[in-house]
Amino acid sequence: MASQPSGEITATPAQHVGWAILILMTLCICYFSQLGEIGFVGPDEPRYAWIARDMTETGDWVTPRLYGKPWFEKPPLFYWGAALSFKIFGVSEVAARLPSAICALLATLAIAWLGWRTYGEECGRWLLLLLPTSVGMIGFSHAAATDMPFAGMLTIAMVCAAVALGLTRSDNTPILPHIPWMALVLFGVFVGLAVLAKGPAAIILCGGAFFFWAFFTKRWREALRLLHPVVIASFCVTALPWYIVCARRNPDFFRIFIVEHNFKRYLTPEFQHVQPFWFYAFVVLIAFLPWSPALLSAAYWGIKRIRRGTQFVPTTYLLLCWSLFCLLFFTISKSKLPGYILPAVPTIALLLARFLQSVVNAKSRLAAYASFSAAAILTLAAGAVLVAGAKLMRHSHFTGSIAVSAAFVLFLLAAANFFVALAAFRGRMQLYTAVGMVLPLFIALLSMGRLLPRIFPLDPSGKTLAQQILSTGIPVSEIAVHGINRGMHYGLNFYLKKEIADWDSSRPRDGYLLLGARNCDAVADDSATCEQPPVYLERSLRFLYRVKPKDSLGRPPSGRKPQ
Repeated sequence: MASQPSGEITATPAQHVGWAILILMTLCICYFSQLGEIGFVGPDEPRYAWIARDMTETGDWVTPRLYGKPWFEKPPLFYWGAALSFKIFGVSEVAARLPSAICALLATLAIAWLGWRTYGEECGRWLLLLLPTSVGMIGFSHAAATDMPFAGMLTIAMVCAAVALGLTRSDNTPILPHIPWMALVLFGVFVGLAVLAKGPAAIILCGGAFFFWAFFTKRWREALRLLHPVVIASFCVTALPWYIVCARRNPDFFRIFIVEHNFKRYLTPEFQHVQPFWFYAFVVLIAFLPWSPALLSAAYWGIKRIRRGTQFVPTTYLLLCWSLFCLLFFTISKSKLPGYILPAVPTIALLLARFLQSVVNAKSRLAAYASFSAAAILTLAAGAVLVAGAKLMRHSHFTGSIAVSAAFVLFLLAAANFFVALAAFRGRMQLYTAVGMVLPLFIALLSMGRLLPRIFPLDPSGKTLAQQILSTGIPVSEIAVHGINRGMHYGLNFYLKKEIADWDSSRPRDGYLLLGARNCDAVADDSATCEQPPVYLERSLRFLYRVKPKDSLGRPPSGRKPQ
C-alpha cells in the first residue's frame, strides 16, 4: 500500500494554475533553453553527431559509421534520435541535443508521477522543481551523448516495474489481484530501449536493483513477476532485432562492442578513465548543485533512521536499492566517467524530495539549517570573489571578467538555497518560496549567452575555428593539425565535414599545417619547410602555415597560397 503523507493542505484552483505554470516553465527553461548556445564540445558530441548525420545522408540506420568506417562503441538509440531530429529540423546543435532533452523530460515526468502516487502531491512538486534545476540534469540534457537516453529509459523502466510490483496501489485500487499486463510490457520495452541506448549494463542494473529490493523486503514472488514471459518477449522484440542485423552485416560487431567496449571497459583500465573509489560521491554532490547541502542533510537523516532500525515502505527500499546498486556497480568499475551514474540521479532526487517533504511537514530544522548555512557561505564566497575580481580587472580584463561571472553565479546559487531554508523554516513549501528557489536558476541559465563568452573567450568547440578556416579558401583536404586537443579536433572534423589528419613529420606532405603557436619549424623538424608569414586565425588564436616537404622543393605546390 502506498503511503499517503498527512498534513498536506489542499491548494485552491488558482494555486494549482500557478504551480502548473511554474513547473512548466521549469521544465522548458531547464531542459530546452540554450541547447545551441555552444558548439559541440569534447570528443563525444561531435563524433555522435557525425554518425547521426551520416545515417541521414547514407540511409544506413543499422551500422554506425564514423568517417566512413563502422564504429561500435555505442548502440544506435541516440544516433537514431539525432538522425530523426536532423531530418525534421536540419543539422544543428539544437537538433542533435534534442533527444537528450526529451529523454530528460520523460524521465522527470515518470519519476514525478511515481513520487506523486506513492508519497503525495507535495513530494511530486518538490521533485519537479529540484530535479530539472540540478546541474547534472541540466548538463546532460544539453549534451549530444548517450548518457541521458540511457538514464531516461532506465528511469521509465523502473517506474513501470514499480507499477508491476504493486507499489503504486492506493485505497481506490481494487482488492482483487490482477496482472498489470501493460506495466509488464512497458517494463520490457524500456529495458530494451536502455540496452539499445548503451548496452547490456541496463540488464545488470535492473537485475541487481530488484534482487536487493526483494532481499530486503522479502517479496520474492512479486520480484519474479518481472521475469514474466511477457516482459522477456517485449524486451526481445525491442532490443534484439538491431543486434542481430548489425552482427550479420558486421562479423566483428560482438567482439568490438561486447568484449572491448563493455567487458574491457568495465574490468580493465585500458580506456584510461581511472578514478579513486570515492569519485562518484564527489560527482553526485556536483550533480545536485545547488541542492547538495539539502542532499547531505538527507543522507545524514537517512543514515540515522537506518541505524535506528526504521522500516521503510517498499517504494523507498526500491529507490534506495536502485540508487545504491548503481553507485556500487560503477564504483567497482575500472573505468569511471561522470555520466555513468546518471541513472541513479532521478531516484536520488525522489529520495531528496521525500526527505524535504517529511522534514518540512514535521517542522524539522535539519534541512533549514543546512540550506541556510549553504546560502550564507555562498554569499560570502560571492562577495570575496567579486572583490578579487575587481582587483584583477585592473591587471587582466579576462581574469577579472571570469571572477565577476563566477560571483554572479555563486550569488544566484545562494539565493536558491535561501528559499529552500525559508520553506523549511515555515513548515511548508508555498508558491512564492518555490518561485524564489527556481528563479535565480532561470536567470543563470538564460544568462548563459553572456556568461559563456566571459568564461570561455576562446570557443572550446571547433565551430569558430572551422568557420575561420573555411573563410580562408584553403582546401580542407590539404590541412593537417598538430597540438590540438581531442575534443576540438573531433569538432573540427564535424564542422569541416572531413577527417582532418594529424601532422606526421615522418611522412610530410604538401599542404597546410594548423598550429596553436608560431612554432612551425620546431614541429616540421627537418622534414618540411614552413613558409612565412602564416595565416593568422585571430578569433581562435591559431596559425595556418603553408608547408612543403624538403624533397619536393622546386616542384609546384599542390594547393594554392591564400591571398
